[in-house]
Amino acid sequence: MIKRLLAYPLMAMVLSACVTINIYFPAAAAEEAARTIVRDVLQSEQDTPPPAGERDDKQSQRHEPGMLLIAMGRLLDIIVPPAHAQQANININTAAISAIRANMQRRQGSLAPFYKAGAAGFDNRGMVSIRNLNAAALKDRNRLKKLVADENADRTKLYREIARANGHPEWENDVRSTFAKVWIEEALPGYWYQDGGGNWRQR
Repeated sequence: MIKRLLAYPLMAMVLSACVTINIYFPAAAAEEAARTIVRDVLQSEQDTPPPAGERDDKQSQRHEPGMLLIAMGRLLDIIVPPAHAQQANININTAAISAIRANMQRRQGSLAPFYKAGAAGFDNRGMVSIRNLNAAALKDRNRLKKLVADENADRTKLYREIARANGHPEWENDVRSTFAKVWIEEALPGYWYQDGGGNWRQR
């Protein structure tokens, strides 16, 4: 009888763990991951970043836990579900994400002059918008439109792929909102961005 009574709380804790993991979006971990990607992309204007695969391998080696730590982590997932939600990690080390990041890094050098001229900027939805087409030379305007379209396509794929890679496609909007905030915070001097009210401002 006592064993049965003890079994019910344990079952409730296990069910609670499953619900908690599905509900909570790990905002802090997502922001850290977003900042890593955004800085890599923006710094590629001047610096050549290390190959994504090499960087990802080193990161995974630093954080790869032993078997004992894995077992302890799984036990904590069951006993303390809120701790799992608060300390959750975001996986950005997949082949698909690395390919998207590489595309964005290569494109940054072409977009940078348009950002600085005020022709394009970071909007408040995590995308790039054409702010003032007249700020671009007539001969460059179609090229700017193409660059912006390609960049936004990659950003959309990036947000979707991060959510999918972490087993939560429903997180896509949260990922997008997180990146929207980080793009603006990390905008380089001279770049234009939209504030929460949709007004354009310059760094």
